[in-house]
Amino acid sequence: MAFTFDPKCYPYPSQKTVSYAKNGMVTTTNQLAAQVGIDILKKGGNAVDAAVATMITTTVVEPSMNSAGSDNFAIVWMKDKMYGMNSSGPSAKGLSVEKLKADGFEKMPVLGWHAVNIPGAPAGWKALSDRFGNLPFKDLFEYAIRYAEEGFPVTPQISTDWEGNSNLFRRCKEGPKTEGHPLTGLDEQSAKPFFDIYCPNGKAPKAGDLFKNPDYAKTLRRIAETGAEDFYHGETAHAMVDFNNACGGYWSMEDLEEYQVQWVDPIHVNYRGYDVWEIPPNGNGISLLMALNILKGFELPENEKECARTYHLLFECMKLAYMDSKTYVTDPRYMTVTPEMMMDEGYAAKRRALIDLNKAIVPAPGRPDDGGTVYCATADKDGNMVSMIQSNFNAFGSGIAIPGCGFAMNNRGRQFSFNPAEANVLVGGKKSFHTIIPGFLTKDGKAVGPFGCVGGFIQPQGQLTMLTNMIDFHMNPQAALDSPRWFWEEGKRIAVEKDLPEHIYDQLSRMGHDLVRGNYKPNMGRGQIILRDPETGVLCGACDKRADGVPAVY
Repeated sequence: MAFTFDPKCYPYPSQKTVSYAKNGMVTTTNQLAAQVGIDILKKGGNAVDAAVATMITTTVVEPSMNSAGSDNFAIVWMKDKMYGMNSSGPSAKGLSVEKLKADGFEKMPVLGWHAVNIPGAPAGWKALSDRFGNLPFKDLFEYAIRYAEEGFPVTPQISTDWEGNSNLFRRCKEGPKTEGHPLTGLDEQSAKPFFDIYCPNGKAPKAGDLFKNPDYAKTLRRIAETGAEDFYHGETAHAMVDFNNACGGYWSMEDLEEYQVQWVDPIHVNYRGYDVWEIPPNGNGISLLMALNILKGFELPENEKECARTYHLLFECMKLAYMDSKTYVTDPRYMTVTPEMMMDEGYAAKRRALIDLNKAIVPAPGRPDDGGTVYCATADKDGNMVSMIQSNFNAFGSGIAIPGCGFAMNNRGRQFSFNPAEANVLVGGKKSFHTIIPGFLTKDGKAVGPFGCVGGFIQPQGQLTMLTNMIDFHMNPQAALDSPRWFWEEGKRIAVEKDLPEHIYDQLSRMGHDLVRGNYKPNMGRGQIILRDPETGVLCGACDKRADGVPAVY
């Protein structure tokens, strides 16, 4: 293995262990979806086929997390070469700050049609399949269509998300539309299809309940048979635009017809001999890379994992990096600085110098120009690997579902600002700052493996913990996922999981960190890791204890 770790050492409470395989592995948060990926491998598919089929299936079995109305990003390692795909979508061309203000909004709504960006997920599935897949595109939909038609048992964590958000949407559709209400944009007319589809008996399904979505099965069949053309040009496209227009939105058929996937070159930094790769902006992976660039100037002794100094350094590096990404990252056509400036070693040294080893700081953005979800990792017997992530953003996204089509729409546009001085200000046809970030590791030009952590803004923070656990502290992938997580919210305020040791909590508090302890299990991200031994080809993988899934192996 590229890492040195003890596969029998599990220092944190967990009911999961690392898994091994030779011919293939799929890790994601739902066991049914992961098994679909393995079945695809057994039928002659490769890692890309497995990833696409898995992600299509998750839109059925984890509808709160993602849908055909989502976006997706992917990093593909195929025949010893890396590729990046950005399949996020822009705002509608007809949308503007002025129009939203005229409609009574004081800031970007969290819910409703105005928060929905053009979905990129179906186009992303097709682009990956066309460029790298072994199997026909339509074959990747078989299991998803079957689960939508025949039903699937809802898993515990998804049932929790389902119930919480259906209750939220009930409250919000009657909420005020003015006075800066943070959850505006949803009303009786626009919310009705969500409840018709996802709460057919008036309430969200419980864990173990069988849920069917026959309308979505029809939509998936149309996408499969037309190579996703239906979603952007056909019946499904017209259904989206018609419902948007009926609810007072600003979409047009042109918005969908002009959508295209972007192939991008992943960006990376070297951290202690490992190259860590992410999708470039408008994705937020650059936050992780900047934090690692700052952190590598400090030593993290292996025996100091569970100590205040380690947590303090992780907090401070992440805070500084995140302030920059929140300030500068948006659609790259509108950025005033480049990723190269943000990842510059000299700039990292300037940010590093701001860290006080003894007390917490309130971070501020720097000047580089001076000098979130569902994640899946797949691997096949030939060494091909995929890191792929797909998201509604918030659970069930905007609260908008398309009548007769059976799927929810993202609310990625809620990230836009009304402030014209900010990089991420709303402009029609512009992509917003994007939280979903698939990660990939290489060493000496060889693939180590894909990794990722869903959960909105926690994603780079979760990835930072996962990577330092493996690289600096030599933990196996399951232990790296199981360790206590934390989430910087703002200023000095950091949420921590309840299993953070008490003596560390007390010391960090004395250093000035405003810690909030609680059972943040669902909100602290759900990670997945696959590692490949370059000599034997043996795969080692793990799924987060905070999620329902386990690795599927072949």
